[in-house]
Amino acid sequence: MSRRVHLAGLVMALTCLVVATTSVGAFARTPRPETQQMHSWKGTRWIKVVKARPDSWTSGCEKSAGFACYIPRQLEHAYDLTQLYRHGLDGTGSTIAIVDAFGSPTVRKDLQTFDAEFGLPAPPSLRIIRPAGQVPPFDPSNGTMVGWAVETSLDVQWAHAIAPGASILLVETPVAETEGIHGFPPMIKAENYVVDHHMADVISQSFAATEQTFPNAEAIRSLRSAYINARNHHVTVVGATGDAGASNYRLDGQHFYKYPVTSWPAVDPLVTAVGGTQLHLNNRGDRTAPDNVWNDTYNPVLVGKHPSPIAGGGGLSTVFGRPGFQDGVSGVVGSARGIPDISMSAAVDGGVITYLGFLGRGSGFYIIGGTSEATPEFAAVVSIADQAAGRSLGFINPALYRLAARHAPGIVDITAGNNTVSFRQHGQEFTVDGYSANPGYDLASGLGTVDAADLVRELAHS
Repeated sequence: MSRRVHLAGLVMALTCLVVATTSVGAFARTPRPETQQMHSWKGTRWIKVVKARPDSWTSGCEKSAGFACYIPRQLEHAYDLTQLYRHGLDGTGSTIAIVDAFGSPTVRKDLQTFDAEFGLPAPPSLRIIRPAGQVPPFDPSNGTMVGWAVETSLDVQWAHAIAPGASILLVETPVAETEGIHGFPPMIKAENYVVDHHMADVISQSFAATEQTFPNAEAIRSLRSAYINARNHHVTVVGATGDAGASNYRLDGQHFYKYPVTSWPAVDPLVTAVGGTQLHLNNRGDRTAPDNVWNDTYNPVLVGKHPSPIAGGGGLSTVFGRPGFQDGVSGVVGSARGIPDISMSAAVDGGVITYLGFLGRGSGFYIIGGTSEATPEFAAVVSIADQAAGRSLGFINPALYRLAARHAPGIVDITAGNNTVSFRQHGQEFTVDGYSANPGYDLASGLGTVDAADLVRELAHS
C-alpha cells in the first residue's frame, strides 16, 4: 500500500492506511486511562488498547487511548446493515478478493480471534493464493512487512465484519507497492489471474501511489489491464484514495507534495474510489453528530505539536479526463476525473478495533483507521448488493452517479469537513489547500456515504 493510502487509525492507517514508514513498536497492556504509544507505517497509525467490556469499547478507548473506537455491531447499526442481515442478506454466495503485498502470517488465527470477540460467524471460506509468485518469509523486524501485515488484518477482518456471509480470497503478492511503478506489476498480474479464473465478484485495493511518482502517464496506462479485464467480466474494483488529504507522498516515501495531487489506481475511471469520513457514535452505534470528512491532520493527540497529513485523499487526476459518469458533476471536476466517488469510515479518532497477532508480546487489539478501512467496508457492501441482485454487479460507477442525481436514499450527502493538510518539511511548515464538503458531489467526500439497506436495494435493481 502506498504511503498515502494507509491505515490511519489507532493503528491508524495502513490501508490506504495512512502509513508512515517508521518503526513499529508494541504498546504495553495497561488498565490505566492513559494515552498509549502510537505506531505508524506509510501513514497508517495503530494504537494498542486494553480490552473493554463488550458494551463499552468506545468509552473505554476514549479513556485509555484518547480516541473513540468502534466495533462491528456499531458500524452495523450506523450503516443500517441490521435489516439486511435479518433478511439473509450478508454477502452469502459472493467472494471479496483482497489484494495485499506479503500478507500476514497469522491472518487466519487473527480472524478467528476477532470473530470470537465480536460474536461473528466464520466466513464460508478464507482462501489464500499467490498467483504472482511466492511471498518471502515474514520478518518481524522488517517494518514494511509488518505494515502490510497490519493492512492485511484490517482488510480481512473488516470486509468480513460488514459482509459476514461472503467468502474471502486473500491475494498475496511478493513485492511491496510503495510509490511509483514499483510493486504494481505483480499486483496487476495477480488481479488478472483472479478475474480470468472467475474467483471473485469484488476486488478490494487498499493501496495507491501518487500520480506524479510514475515516470509518465503512459506508465500508469500500461498497468490498467486488470481493470479493463474486470469490467469485461463484471467484477467490481474498489480502491482507496489515500490518507494524506489533498497532498501525498513523493517518490522517496518521506516527503509530501506542496500542491494538490491524487493517487492511482483510485483515479482510474474503471475503479470506484473510496474516500474517508469520521463517524460520531455512542456505544450502541447511534450517531451523536452527522458524519464529516475525515481529517486528523490537526488532532494534537495524534500528531503532537506539529500537524501531519492524516486525512482522506481527494482531488483531480492529471492523467485521466472526466469520465462520462461524471458529466453531471462537471461543474466540480471540470475536464478531469475527480475522486472520491463514495466515502466510508476512516478516521483514526473513531477508528475500528482490529486484532494483530503477529507482534509477539505486542499482539492484541488495536485501533486502526484510514481509507484502507473504508475500502474493504465498501467492497463488503457491494458484495451484499451482488447477493441481492443474484449476480455480480461489475462496474458500478455509472449507477452510483445516477442514484445520487435522483437523490436516492442509499447515498447520504456529506456537507462538513475538508481534506486540507499541513506538515513540516525542512524546518518549514506548509499547507496544501484541499477541498471542502458541500451539498452534492465534492472532491472531499465524493457523492457522500451510504445507507447500506437502501443502497443494496438500489444497486441490485439498477
